[in-house]
Amino acid sequence: MGEKKGFFSRLASGLTKTRDSIVSGIESIFTGASNIDDDFYEELEEILIMADLGINATTSIIENLKAKVKENKIKEPSECRELLKASMKEQMSLTEDAYDFEDKKSVVLLIGVNGVGKTTSVGKLAGQLKDDGKKVMVAAADTFRAAAIEQLTEWANRAKVDIIAQKEGADPAAVIYDAVNAAKSRNIDILLCDTAGRLHNKKNLMDELRKIDRVIEREYPEAYRETLVVLDGTTGQNALAQAKQFNEVAKIDGIVLTKLDGTAKGGIAIAIQSELKIPVKYIGVGEHIDDLQKFNPNDFIDALFNV
Repeated sequence: MGEKKGFFSRLASGLTKTRDSIVSGIESIFTGASNIDDDFYEELEEILIMADLGINATTSIIENLKAKVKENKIKEPSECRELLKASMKEQMSLTEDAYDFEDKKSVVLLIGVNGVGKTTSVGKLAGQLKDDGKKVMVAAADTFRAAAIEQLTEWANRAKVDIIAQKEGADPAAVIYDAVNAAKSRNIDILLCDTAGRLHNKKNLMDELRKIDRVIEREYPEAYRETLVVLDGTTGQNALAQAKQFNEVAKIDGIVLTKLDGTAKGGIAIAIQSELKIPVKYIGVGEHIDDLQKFNPNDFIDALFNV
């Protein structure tokens, strides 16, 4: 429980900027509005859109709120607070099998453009899964940047997990081939692969991911497959646009949303799920290894409202 509380307080402080932008505005509406009318809803809508919840999620939340207000015969704006939270939580949900890969022999691909914290996320995830008693291996298949290979090697050493890497410029599919075969022979539980994500050339990226897929299919068909896309929370709507593009080139199972501690646009976590129906599975709210955590919609909204 202490650990959960520890993360909750880190989550709450990590979401300070978003909270300041959303909640202070919302609170002023709740306390300042004399009644629940069109102006009330319009102001609320504006605040949610400014925090990057996006049009879709905001519209759904407002419609849902209106229905709840009617149903519960609410007259006071101040009584809307809990209903708004409930409406926001309903926009986000994780299915029961969201983290199935953790308990199966699995190959997990992390994709994402440079600078979003992808390699770091692979390293943090490796450390956490190892601490959970899993046998973990990482593969440095983002071979276009020597820095990515070095960085992942450092993380692997720190987490004391095996790493499979080749030289800069090597064929990513060849790295995956080596990694998959090593994972099988060493009886690895989870193979985490750091793969490239050069979205400006979608055809190349698609070809590369297909090639990687074929290698895994051929060499390790029994492995459970998971593909996570890593996005930088500070980029707001741009992160959503990236998620859409990645979704066109690969089947995305979940989102890792990093750097939420640096942004007032944390509402993007809600927008992505509402727009793309792809769950946010992990969020990063700081630099430490345990600042990357499983995403819990209830905790997220509670932390936003600083419950």
